[in-house]
Amino acid sequence: MALSTTTLFLCLALALTNAAPVNHDAAVDDASLPDRCDGIGFDAITPDENGTYFFFRGSHLWKGFRGPAQLSNESFQQLDDIHNIGHVDAAFRMHNDHMYFFVDDKVFSYYGHALEKGYPKDIQQDFPGVPSHLDAAVECPKGECMADSVLFFKGHDVHVYDIATMTVKTKTWSHLPVCTSALRWLEHYYCFHGNNFTRFHPVLGQVSGGVYPKDARDYFMKCPNHGHGGNHTFLNCSDIKIDAITTDDAGKSYVFAGTNYMRLDTRREGLHGFPITRSWKEVTNGVDAVFSYSDNMYLIKDDQVYIYNAAAQYTLIEGYPKTLKEELGIEGHVDAAFVCPNDDTVYIIIGGTIRAIDLSATPRVVTQEWTLPFSHIDAALCNAEGINVFKGATYYHYESPMTLVTSRIAPEPQHVDTAMMGCKK
Repeated sequence: MALSTTTLFLCLALALTNAAPVNHDAAVDDASLPDRCDGIGFDAITPDENGTYFFFRGSHLWKGFRGPAQLSNESFQQLDDIHNIGHVDAAFRMHNDHMYFFVDDKVFSYYGHALEKGYPKDIQQDFPGVPSHLDAAVECPKGECMADSVLFFKGHDVHVYDIATMTVKTKTWSHLPVCTSALRWLEHYYCFHGNNFTRFHPVLGQVSGGVYPKDARDYFMKCPNHGHGGNHTFLNCSDIKIDAITTDDAGKSYVFAGTNYMRLDTRREGLHGFPITRSWKEVTNGVDAVFSYSDNMYLIKDDQVYIYNAAAQYTLIEGYPKTLKEELGIEGHVDAAFVCPNDDTVYIIIGGTIRAIDLSATPRVVTQEWTLPFSHIDAALCNAEGINVFKGATYYHYESPMTLVTSRIAPEPQHVDTAMMGCKK
């Protein structure tokens, strides 16, 4: 049985109980250590190859979005022990999972948290044309920038380094604050300055996406009296419940629980929950089921179907929502729905029945109906590994839709455990 995708999805369910990013390795704060919530800001921010974020200030760093500070050399040996650095000017992770730290006129390259042979080097050796004493750095992949690039910030100047050609173009973005650190997160770019941040376009430098600056303590860390995640608690494994799962045509995978959602494919950038209304503003009370088809995402709540165009940043298609009867030719409370790759059939689970509907037909009507060996399903997902049907803190795996609909006895349930989720027994 293939469990990799299932495991990752279930890991997300915990974080969906709190829309603010959370690191589950939090420890008791030590008053002798610097406090990330004091408003001073950060020298550098970067994720590692596992999606864990590191926030640097002076000779200390914070691992993840909560928890106490620690000396930088506890996570990156030789950064302080040998070279007595005491601070990091800028840092970023390359797409090949190498992490680069910039200090004065030197660059340090780490892979797997180990300093690579031959480092530190002069910045010019690895990044010709890039100045020393940088303020911030962030990678920008092709598609978001014109080519695979790194943005290096110094004052109001931005030095755009083309990774393939090893050439630099310099721009001046005087309208942006001087960035003390920079971050690419969920395909957006952020300039941090003090305890504030400003979102910007990585090519044009335009401030985008709302009114800025905003307080980072409300979004990128867990601080008392800030943000919307102050009441986070760890779930018991027996309390796990997800409402819906889907993967869109672009390969972005989503998990929904309550009024929050999370993107699975951003695991390398850390797992973060957001209100559903952040991306699908018309859906205000959670979802019952979700499925993707033909570059559209269908969100079902009660008897309403909302269809969003994924290619248009999930814009609600004109004329929606419509009723289940109008859109899919069915009535009742939908528990789960799924579409398999390269298929035109959506399978809708209502109670103890599953119905097949041909999405390529007009009007859409039920073509077949079967009885399931169990009811009260929470969510279901079909992918190359087969079908996973979720029911509370357990899930059932089937090889194909036909295996699911023709089974008279449910397979052995797989239980969520501490090793899979970090939940409490």
